[in-house]
Amino acid sequence: MTLASISVIRLSYTFERSKTLALRDINAEIYPGKITGLVGPDGAGKTTLMRLMSSLLLPSEGEVTTCGYDTQREPIKVRERIGYMPQRFGLYEDLSVIENLRLYAELRAVFGREREETFERLLDFTDLKRFASRLAGRLSGGMKQKLGLACALIRKPQVLLLDEPSVGVDPISRRELWRMVRELADDKMAVVWSTAYLDEAEQCDEVMLLNEGKLLFSGTPKELTSRVEGRVVQVRGVQVEAKRPTLARLLEHPSVLDGIVQGAALRLLLRNESGDTEKQLELPSGAELKKVPPNFEDAFMDMLGGGPGGRSVLAERYRSLTDDGKPVVEAQHLTKRFNEFVAVHDNSFSIRRGEIFGLLGPNGAGKSTTFKMMCGLLRPTEGIGKVAGIDLRHAASKARNRLGYMAQKFSLYGGLSVDENLQFFSGVYGLRGEEQQTAVEQMIEVFELSPYKATSAETLPLGFKQRLSLACAMMHKPDVLFLDEPTSGVDPITRREFWNHINGLVQKGVTVLVTTHFMDEAEYCDRIGLIYRGEKIAEGTPEELKLLIRSDERPDPTLEDAFISLVNSHDAERNKAV
Repeated sequence: MTLASISVIRLSYTFERSKTLALRDINAEIYPGKITGLVGPDGAGKTTLMRLMSSLLLPSEGEVTTCGYDTQREPIKVRERIGYMPQRFGLYEDLSVIENLRLYAELRAVFGREREETFERLLDFTDLKRFASRLAGRLSGGMKQKLGLACALIRKPQVLLLDEPSVGVDPISRRELWRMVRELADDKMAVVWSTAYLDEAEQCDEVMLLNEGKLLFSGTPKELTSRVEGRVVQVRGVQVEAKRPTLARLLEHPSVLDGIVQGAALRLLLRNESGDTEKQLELPSGAELKKVPPNFEDAFMDMLGGGPGGRSVLAERYRSLTDDGKPVVEAQHLTKRFNEFVAVHDNSFSIRRGEIFGLLGPNGAGKSTTFKMMCGLLRPTEGIGKVAGIDLRHAASKARNRLGYMAQKFSLYGGLSVDENLQFFSGVYGLRGEEQQTAVEQMIEVFELSPYKATSAETLPLGFKQRLSLACAMMHKPDVLFLDEPTSGVDPITRREFWNHINGLVQKGVTVLVTTHFMDEAEYCDRIGLIYRGEKIAEGTPEELKLLIRSDERPDPTLEDAFISLVNSHDAERNKAV
């Protein structure tokens, strides 16, 4: 009989300062050779549970045994046997890859020949050998996560704890990271992987679903998914212009629990299996309803009681914008060089009124640089950027007043409260007096920030940080919205809230430029520009990009399949040309 690597018995944890009960009466066992996924909404208790498993926190009640040692009585022995990669892994960005490895080797008392052999093994394993002398701060997001993993594996652990290791990482790097972790599990290591990507959770051997500190489910992904069998349908044949309003209407229907855009179709999770659903839903003329196999995300949303509905209070309070037929956002042959490095090369695209345009690409492809140029925050080396007909080279500040910008990294003032951030940014956008106060109050109401008004921004849960960032970007009701990975790291429910707002705003005529590493989110885009090595390598609707790689062997590719295949094909063409 295989002994559990981690045993959790009647575990509860209360934060002493706030008296908040973070975990209550948790029982679980985690076994070697398996990847156990830890999922749940923001604030569910996932990080707290990991810290208790690692002995960084001690139980308020109950016990945790890791590698046979009680975390309260023998924390040192526990830490000697685990590898732990926290959400914000402590890489030193001014040190090189090899210097970071040396530092962690010192901390884990790995010396001499063992150290050199370990470095060789880890650099090969992570494919970082050719970047050994590169500063950590200059690595792409995917490479940083690989280095973080290598540091956690300096002394080969029995248990590996990974707290959202793939946040902000592109699909190619995520697959590579997953391959490496699967290899570790196959070598009898116990792995606990906390994730906001539910397609990752579906690949785990076991999953634990937490909500509000309670363990709602523990078992295989298939066991959870089977609970919604027969209740997931696709609606096909909806006209493109009717897709968003149809989804919003269906999400308010009493028989619909959840729904998302899935390329040209809508995907719905029904409350009950019913034979006359099509008639009940009153689908538009020409639309067809078809049952499809459920996935883990469907089961997750069902377990948590469904999504937030289709109503956007933010959009309801927005003015309708008139479409004059002219492009609202234009990039003409944009190029940006940093000395000899070409970050963006000769990129062109245009976005119409009321359109969502997605910029996709691997980490380091040039998406954020493009964003900054289009916001007037970075001057192009060559080319022209226009917003609402305003040339960013000559009137950047005027153009910025027409747009809202949500940066990739949390860029608000952490030392200011929620209310103070809203007051400050509304003032920056020129709001004063009663108009300013009304705007602040509306944003607090729309994004449900009232309980956090006096809370410093840096201490907010991630989901509420993102809500505050979007609220600050929307204070002046811009007609153009630039969103740079707006939902990175947040749970599926919060992501749906964001996209309800975005879809509602687009119906009012707001134009959106967005980047994301969530391929299910990219399905909401009307068109996508795929950027790689600073160049645009493909453009089209989500369905058109999928069509580019469709074959007899792959008759129904996903958008992630298209992303990876098109990038790999571009690499192959470049290698041929060399």
